[in-house]
Amino acid sequence: MEHLTHWKNQFNYDYLGAYSLPDGKDIILTLKETKKEMVTGANGQKSECFVAYFHENAKPMILNKTNCKTIEKLFNTPNIEEWVNKQIQIGSTRINAFGEMTDCLRVRPFAPKLSEERPTVQTGSVIWKNILDGLAGGYTVTQVLTKYKLTKEQIKELQKHEISSN
Repeated sequence: MEHLTHWKNQFNYDYLGAYSLPDGKDIILTLKETKKEMVTGANGQKSECFVAYFHENAKPMILNKTNCKTIEKLFNTPNIEEWVNKQIQIGSTRINAFGEMTDCLRVRPFAPKLSEERPTVQTGSVIWKNILDGLAGGYTVTQVLTKYKLTKEQIKELQKHEISSN
């Protein structure tokens, strides 16, 4: 089946939403940091929200209490500093919000399911650049290897970048 595009992808939203998931499938992201910040809603109203940023090339995600409780149980700690560099699996769920059924993001209450079929990466590709950016932001080669199948030469190259970014 061909890839279908959600209409919300035609607008420049600043944060991850259920429409961001490729073909509605779960994604696995690695927490880089969480912090409070002012967010402007669709109606122009500003409010302080708790936001998660990721090592991967993904938009940040506004974390609600439900998702924070799930992360706390998943990592067995309420301390946000201990969530850093840990992976979460994010999916879409339909909920009743304000009398209307809507899609929302939910952190899955289990450790991410890592595929045994890890894709290979071409040196110099967009994914390779994202990996290098992730290493510069604190991501580790070990974390990269959970997602991608790399050659020994690629691993050595990434280890050099990992060392130089620390």
